[in-house]
This record gives sequence, structure tokens and C-alpha cells, in this order.
Amino acid sequence: MSYEIKIPLFEGPFDLLLFFIERDELDIMDIPISEITNDFFEYISDLEKMNIEVASEFIVVAATLMRIKSRMLLPRLSVDEEGNEIDPREELVEHLIEYKKYKSVIDDFSKLEEYRQEKVSRGNLFSELNVIGERAKVETELQDIDLYKLLVVFKNAIDKYNVEQNKPKHEIYNYPYTIPEQKKFIINLLKSKSKVAFSKLIEENPLKILVIYNFLAILELIQDAKIKLSIGNGLNNFWISKAK
Repeated sequence: MSYEIKIPLFEGPFDLLLFFIERDELDIMDIPISEITNDFFEYISDLEKMNIEVASEFIVVAATLMRIKSRMLLPRLSVDEEGNEIDPREELVEHLIEYKKYKSVIDDFSKLEEYRQEKVSRGNLFSELNVIGERAKVETELQDIDLYKLLVVFKNAIDKYNVEQNKPKHEIYNYPYTIPEQKKFIINLLKSKSKVAFSKLIEENPLKILVIYNFLAILELIQDAKIKLSIGNGLNNFWISKAK
């Protein structure tokens, strides 16, 4: 027997976020960031289990949601020049509203496209050839091709190729860490020790991304009242111990 698993695919990360918001009838101006982040990561995890390649834009938005979530877990929010608290979700909400505006007119544009495809323009052969020649930076008519014009077109093609090759490239790495796993690691560590210095966690594995995951895991454990912190020795150091 064989079975088939189907999972809805979305055009982009904002399309997925809007789906969660509309599905759960959430207020787009007051997004429960923890809930929507969990849904987003669960969807990405399902894609990875099915060996579906996750687009880089989904990973970038996932990192943005983690950053917003961590900022909202901090006890003090950022303030602007006038002393008003800055909502970490503000930029995300603006992007979602803008995306929703464009998405609302997609159907209208699709209908217009279908309507135009049913039309056949009479056109003007010589006018159209001149337009093509201008786009290729050829000053004379396209029919009069010579070696110089071919070299001009070739040079333009090489220039465009070089521009594409020299564009900055960004590599995205999939690290084998998750916040739930690091939470379990810290809790298990406290079973054998009464308290642990945060600097000790860094010394054991100073990888920057792991330090960030451990810090976010500690913030969530504090919020769940499972651990407590006390000031330690040294700059920016603290002790982690079980909450009583």
C-alpha cells in the first residue's frame, strides 16, 4: 500500500503569515508573536521532513520572528526619542499590511491578463523592429546586421553577465540547534549541578549561534518560571539555578 502526503504551499513567507492570521482570526495590528512563530516553525519543519527545500526568504522571516520574540521577552522595551515604547512587531506588521494590499489586487490583474491574451494586436512590423533595435542599443534598422552591430550586442550581453556574476551572494546555514532542545539541555544540566554560570556554557562551546540559542532558551525558561538568575562574577555574567 502507498499513501500520499499533501501540504499546502505558499508563494512566500508573508503569504504563510497572512494565512495563519486569517485562519485564527487574529488582529493583524496585535499579532501574538509567540503563537504565530510556533506555527511558522512547525510549517518549515514539515517541509524539511518531506525533503522539500525551504526557500531562503522563509528562513530570513523565521530569523526575524525569533528576533522579535526575543525582544518581547526582554523586561524592558526600546523607546524612541520622545520616550514612547517601540513595538518590536511594528516593522513586520507594516510589511504584512503592504503585502496584503498587493495581494488583494492579484485576482484583478490576473483577469486583465487573461482578457489581454484574448486580444490580437495588428501591430506595425517596422515600428516593432525599431523598438527592439533601440533596446539592443542598435541605432539602425535591425535588418541591416553587420559585424559592428553583432559586437555591440555581444558586449552588452557580456556586461550584463559580469554584473550578474559580481552581485553579492549570501549563504544561509541550517544549524542543528533549536530553542526547545537547548531548554532541555539546560534543565538536564541543572539536575546534576545546583547552579551553572552562563560563562561556563560559553566556554564549553563558544560558537556564536549556540550562545544565542542558549540565551533565548534561558529567557523562555525564566518566563515559564523553571529557572532563576543571580548576578555572577565578571562582566555580563550570571548564575543559572532551578526555580524553587
